[in-house]
Formats: sequence, structure tokens, C-alpha cells
Amino acid sequence: MTAAPGLLSLDELRAEIAAGRIDTVRAAVTDAQGRLKGKLYDAGHFLDQIAGSGAEMCAYVLATDVEMRPLDGFALSSWSTGYQDLRVRPDLGTLRRLPWLPGTALVHADAVDHEDRPVTVAPRQLLRRTLDRLAGLGLAVKAGLETEFVVYHGSYEEAAAAGHQGLRPLTRDNLDYALDHHPAQDAYLRDLARALAGAGLPVEAVKTESAPGQVEVTFPYGDALAACDAHLLFKHAARTVGARAGLAPTFMAAPETGLANGLHLHISLWRDGRPVLAQPRSGLRGSEQRPSELARHAIAGLLSGLPSLAPLYAPTPNSYKRFLPDSFAPTGLAWGIDNRTCAVRVVGHGDGLHLEVRVPGADANPYLALAAALAAVTDGIEAKREPPAPHTGNAYQARDVPRLPATLGEALAEFGRSALAQEAFGPEVVEHYTHLGRIERDVQRRTVTDAERQRWFSRA
Repeated sequence: MTAAPGLLSLDELRAEIAAGRIDTVRAAVTDAQGRLKGKLYDAGHFLDQIAGSGAEMCAYVLATDVEMRPLDGFALSSWSTGYQDLRVRPDLGTLRRLPWLPGTALVHADAVDHEDRPVTVAPRQLLRRTLDRLAGLGLAVKAGLETEFVVYHGSYEEAAAAGHQGLRPLTRDNLDYALDHHPAQDAYLRDLARALAGAGLPVEAVKTESAPGQVEVTFPYGDALAACDAHLLFKHAARTVGARAGLAPTFMAAPETGLANGLHLHISLWRDGRPVLAQPRSGLRGSEQRPSELARHAIAGLLSGLPSLAPLYAPTPNSYKRFLPDSFAPTGLAWGIDNRTCAVRVVGHGDGLHLEVRVPGADANPYLALAAALAAVTDGIEAKREPPAPHTGNAYQARDVPRLPATLGEALAEFGRSALAQEAFGPEVVEHYTHLGRIERDVQRRTVTDAERQRWFSRA
């Protein structure tokens, strides 16, 4: 059997192994931070033992902080539970070659318990839960992800050795929409695009952005779960290709003061194979179409629901340093037609009209960010919420719109008491990601930073 372009069926994997072109399969679970974690298997062993039966992995991969410290306080896995294993079940429909790693294929795997039930806090499962709820309303989701990141000279090791001081962006000027790129930048972007295309993940567009060294990559619309799977592979490729070129890309939401990296979620809803977010307007050109009644409910749900779900799309203290006026990152929950000062931008023409959710930062776990947005959309549709009038001016100056949380601590308090979060994801998920957020908040609270020393060392 032949798989879709870019993917491998088991028969194709077997043929690639026999020809000596693939010798390793990486089985990857997505951790809470949105990183690929797993094991490297001999390709033959994967075929014989793992593909059909799955494997085991310490459950702490879903219950630890960004430094992979074993910590108490998680119900899933902790010192008090003995750090038991969970099962990982390969999703064979995601098996693909990784051109940026010679001889290697990768398969996404789902975390399940020993009775083969999905682990509720696993990021892929959270997204599936929201997709299933919309499916119950007769709606399917298509999503396209658009992310910004900054590329620096040198390696991650060199940056760490220098205390992350004196970082040099790959370019120094505002190259927004520029087509005359630095040779090193052009070579990196070409190598990255070729690597992704070889994995069946062609990009839709690449553009340089306004900040030195900043790049934006946009992917085509498609299945929502597959879009998030692809996003993690994109970040993996960006780092791997960068390392080979002596470059260090970062997906921090605010890698420098005043610099913002976003992860924009382009969301379209479909029913019976047709998009349903555009209001049919007979006799008018497609560009004059406006949001449908369903789209208005979805927008209203986003405006009312996103403030209480922030830890799912803004997971670190740094995430909130992105929300600055005049930064192209939102500060409040307004919506508008093709208005980039708004948190929810209605964009596209004709049947291509869709919602761009501009709230998540590039540091967000894409499964969690999209799950949060879709949970809010679902709430708006089910409750038939109505949004205010679209904002037509500078939304940064609006005083009558809900504000985004100013800090992770504020966001965690809202998330913990959110009826929407409890209904959409359940108490186990809310407690898990609240605890994870508290860990990140507490690390920052007790860490003395260079910025503090620079401001107060001689003045206190």
C-alpha cells in the first residue's frame, strides 16, 4: 500500500529498510512544552516489535518542566507514584522520512494507559477532544499555522557559554518583505524549505520580518491535528538545519525587549465539505463577503473565552512580555476585518474567509494553543454568543475590550477558576497545566536576572 505524498506506509518503510535508505525510526511523543520526546529504534526492530504493539516510556515526559526535572505535584507521574511507565502507541498514519536526518524516519505516538485509554493531559489528546466536540456539532476544522522566529549567529552552546549576552542576529536591518537577503540567511531558508518539502511538508510562504534576524513561515491549510504535527517537525528541522549552518534559531515569544514572535492560528470551519464562515452575499464580489452567523458566534466565543485559557497559549513568564502596544501582538480581545491590531482578525476572500487568532506566541505548544482557541469557538457557537461591532481603528487604544492577562500568575488564577476550562478539558487537565505554569512562575520569581543587576546593582 502506498501512503500519501511525504508519508510512508509500513510496506514502503520495509522497502526503504531493505534498500538501506532508512535504518532508524524515531517514535515521538509531544511533551507539555510542545517538544518531540521519545526513543530511536533500529528500523527493523520498530517494524517487528513497535509498529503493532507500541512501546513504553516514563510518564514523566508529560509531567515535567522545560529542564526535564523530575518534580512532585503532578497526578500523572511523580516521586510519590514511583515514576511509572505509560504506553506509547504509534500513529502509523504519521510515519515519514526526515530528510534533515539521514537514514531516519519519524512517527508521532499517542500516550495511553495500560488499558489503552488515551492519557487526558497529553497535548494531542487535548486537541482531539476539542475536534470531537466540534464534530458533534457537524463541524470540521481546517487550520494553517504561521510562526515567527529569530535566527542568531553561533550555536546554542556558544550562546549559553556567553550567558546569552551579546547575541548577534543573522541580519541587522529591518528586512520586512525584503527580497534582497543576506547570503547566509538565503542559504538557511532554502535548506530549511528543501528539507521540509522532502518530508512532505512544503511551506506556503517564507518572508523576512521587521526585527533583525526575524523570519515568518506560513504553512498551507489542512487537517488541524496534522498541522500541529507538522509544526513540531518544522521546529525540529529549523533547529537541526540551523545547527549545521552555525546558526541558532529561537522561538521565544520575546527573545529581546520589544521583539515579539507570534504563532498565528488560521482557522476555518467546514460542514459537509463546504466552508461556513463566510456569509453568502449574492450579487457581490467575494471580497465583500462578511462573517456568517456561525462565524460571529465563533468570534464572540474567542473574545470571551481566550482570557481565561491563557496558560495553554502563553505558557511562560516570557510569553506575557510579547503583549505590548504597537507590537503587532494583541493586548486586548478585539476583532476586526483585516485589522492586525486585533486579537482576532477576519481575513480572506469569498469562501476563503477565515479567522486568524493572533494571541499565541511562538513559544506555545501548538496542540494546546489550537485546543484553547477551538474550545472558545465551541463555547461561542453552543451559547450563540454575539460579538460587539468589529473594531475599525487602532485596537491598542480601545478601552472597552477584555484585556489579556498581564502575567503568568494572573493567567493561572483565571485558568484555575475558569468554568470554560473545566467544561472543555476537565479538572485533571486544568490542575496539570496549572501546576506546570506555577513551576515556571516560581522559577522566575526566585531567579535574579541580568536585567535586575543592570538596573539596580549600583543604584540600590
